[in-house]
Amino acid sequence: MDALTTLLKFVHIAGIAVWAAGLVCLPFLFAQRKDAGRPDAVHRLHAMVRFFYVVILSPAAFIAVGSGTALVFLRSTFEPWFALKLALVGLMVIIHLLSGLLILKLFDEKTKYSRLRYVVVTGGTLIVVSAILTIVSGKPDIDFESMVPDWVAPGKLSELVMPVLGWAQ
Repeated sequence: MDALTTLLKFVHIAGIAVWAAGLVCLPFLFAQRKDAGRPDAVHRLHAMVRFFYVVILSPAAFIAVGSGTALVFLRSTFEPWFALKLALVGLMVIIHLLSGLLILKLFDEKTKYSRLRYVVVTGGTLIVVSAILTIVSGKPDIDFESMVPDWVAPGKLSELVMPVLGWAQ
């Protein structure tokens, strides 16, 4: 392994660590909304959460995804386990985006962040991050073709898409 690949792996792991930890911390910060009370305390909390999301969390996500993309091309990682990992990273991106949208809504006067939502979002994020770590560490031999043989059959995509798009074959 050359020096560039080693450096990119270090940057990728650091970016993922900060991004994942931040996504796990965000629901806790959101839950602080109910205890903020006074408008000035709510404003300070909102400013701190926005700073955390914009200055720390989003750049970490960008660095993690960017360095990971560079590593794909350097290492030519095209294995079935990697496709599953990318799908789970996609879930992390969705969690990230939904958290950003929630920041915009949560700090209105009457908005609340329920305990159930806190538990579900934190637990879901932990499950996704743990699944990514498990897959990357274990690199399991996944045979998608035997699980869903019709999905990889030649011409299957056109059979699925053509009726939806209404195009004639």
